[in-house]
Formats: sequence, structure tokens, C-alpha cells
Amino acid sequence: MTSSTPSRGAAMWALLSLAIGSFGIGMTEFVSMGLLPGIARDLLATAWATSQADAIAQAGLLISLYALGVVIGAPLIAGYAARFPRHRVLIVLASLLLVGNLLTVLAPTFETVAIARLIAGLPHGAYFGIAAIVAADLLGPGKRARGVSIVMSGLTVANVVGVPLGTWLGQVAGWRAAYAVVVGIFALGVLMIALVVPSMPSEGSRSLRHELGVFRLGQVWMTLGVGAIGFGSFFAIYSYISPIMTEVAGAPEWAVPIVLVATGLGMTVGNLVGGVVADRNLARALVAAFVLLAVGSAVVGVAAHNAVTLVIAMLLFGAISALAGPAVQTRLMDVSGDRPTIAAALNHSGMNIGNSLGAALGGGVIALGWGYVAPAWLGIVLAVLGVGMVLASFALERRAERVPVLQA
Repeated sequence: MTSSTPSRGAAMWALLSLAIGSFGIGMTEFVSMGLLPGIARDLLATAWATSQADAIAQAGLLISLYALGVVIGAPLIAGYAARFPRHRVLIVLASLLLVGNLLTVLAPTFETVAIARLIAGLPHGAYFGIAAIVAADLLGPGKRARGVSIVMSGLTVANVVGVPLGTWLGQVAGWRAAYAVVVGIFALGVLMIALVVPSMPSEGSRSLRHELGVFRLGQVWMTLGVGAIGFGSFFAIYSYISPIMTEVAGAPEWAVPIVLVATGLGMTVGNLVGGVVADRNLARALVAAFVLLAVGSAVVGVAAHNAVTLVIAMLLFGAISALAGPAVQTRLMDVSGDRPTIAAALNHSGMNIGNSLGAALGGGVIALGWGYVAPAWLGIVLAVLGVGMVLASFALERRAERVPVLQA
């Protein structure tokens, strides 16, 4: 069986196996947000005794380091791996994700956990990028954005099921227990990928140097900026949703998984809708998504003082935040020329620059004493900047297309 001729049933099993890996990635990336207070209390006991807000803000560095690992690993690993058969690369990447999360479980101090989170993030972007290409091959032409949304659905479903359950488990049995579950998920993912993903061709003639040539393309940088700045709006808020729920809305700690479920449900719907909308009109989809993200950030800020309204606001905010994902992924593939592997992976570099930026800036405004709602107002600013970068990217593209005509 080849990647171009699988039966429908075989294709669906292959997509399921890829979604399991995506589920594990979604859980390991986002469960940290709900566990920040427990991590800070356990690993930063001295800082916690002095100021819980400062300790939580410092623990937010773990989110930023994971994101940094994604940013570093995505282009390097995807560029190097382009020469190897894709299904084998996916097995290796899922195995590396397993190892990185196992190190998180076993690391004894904040510093060693920080290193483990950096390591765990390295294969993230390459896995998603190569899995997106495989999914597109399995579905056939004309459904690129929808193929991307199917791969990413594992991540969004993780926010509905895995992250809330992991947060609850972490609160009951200790935060390390949540990452132990992630290890088990990746073990299942490795097995499923090995068994049911069909053989995929490599791009054997592509060197790492050729693949990295994507960074010479201005539109690639513009699109990465869109992802980084725009998605930073979401992560500025979501990184600190646990203290927002408990300290601002006054809800008990057991209610945190409820707001995580609501956010994940919204993301799941938004991701699927985003794939359909992006296939129809990519430019309009991007502009609308980031305009709505600014509005959604404002709604969260207003709704944050009541647990019920906060849950509703985060449901809407989650849906809005996921709308742009398939569109940004497709835009990167459109502007990358003949480097699809590294372009697909770079989407997650951009998103995790946003993750790192949002978590760091959100922690910064909290540490300044502006309160736990301050990340919502910060989110408005970042989303508006994202709109500006989308408009600038397409304006520059139109200008470049007109230049040859004028010269003629």
C-alpha cells in the first residue's frame, strides 16, 4: 500500500493514529496551564511562601520553554527528516515525545523540569508538520485545510478531554501524574503509527540546506509573525486561566477543569469550521479570525469576575482562537515554494512563539501587579497586531504581483 492509494478504511485508521499523537501533544502542551499552581507550590516552595502570584508567574517559564523547544526543533528536525520515509519519521518523533514527557515525570527540581520541558517541545512542530502532509496525501487533492484540521483535531479534543482530566488528576494525585498519562498516550501513538500508517515516500534529494532556504522568503516571515503575534493573544489568557478562574472569578479549584473543557469544546468546533472557511477564502478567513480574537479577549476580560460568564466567554474564545489555525498552516504552505515539509512544521514554530510570548508577557503584567485579568487586555493588543500583519502580508503580495506588469 502507498500513501496515494489507501482504502477509505485504511486512511481513517491512519488518521486516527496521527490524531492520537496530536492528542498527546495537545495534552502535554496545555495541561501545564491548569497545573501551574501545583507545580509552583511543589517546585518553588520558597517563592510560593513569599508570593503565590510571583511563584505562578515564574512557573509560567515552563510553558515558555516548551514553546521554545517547538520553535527550535520544528525547522531543524523537519528539514533534516525530509529525506527519510515519513511514516518512519513519525514513529521516531512520537518516541521522542514519549521520552521528553518521561523526563518531565522523573525530573526532581524546577531547573531539571525546565530542561525536560524544553526537550519535550523539540519534536512537536516536526510531528505536526509531517503528519499534516501525510493526512493531506491520504485525503487527496483539494482538501488541504480540511486535512490540516483533521490532524489538529487531536490537539483540540485533548483540550476537551485530556487537559481537564489531566488537570483534575494533577490536583488529586500530584502534577507528575498528569504527565505520566501523557507518556502512556504517546506509547499508544507509537504503536498505532507503526501498525497502520502506510509507507510514505521521502524527499531524498532535499538537503537540510535546501529546506532551510525557506527562511529567505519574506512572506514566510510575515506569516510566522501573524502566528506568533496573533496566537500570543490566546496564550496570554489561557496560560493563566487557572488563577483567573480561582482568584478572579472566585471558583473553587475543582472548577478549573470545567473552564478547560469549555475552552476545548470551543477549539474543536473552531478548528473544524476554520478548515472549511480557509478553503473558501484564505485572506478573509485570517482577517476575520484575528478581529474576532481581539473581541473575544475583551469579552473574557469583562466576564472574568463571574465563574459562569467566564466559562461561557472561554467557550467562545476557544472557538475563535482555533479559527485561524488551518488558515495560517495553509498560508505557510502556499508561500513556501517547494519546501512543504519545513513549511508545515513552521506553523507550529509560529504558534509556539505565540505561546512563549503570550505566557511571558501575561506573566509579566501579572508580576507588575496589574492583576490576573491584565492578560485579557494584553490579548486585545496582540490580536490587533495580528490583524495588521495579515493585512500587510497580503498587501505586499499584491504589490509584488503588480510590479512585473508595471515594468512590462
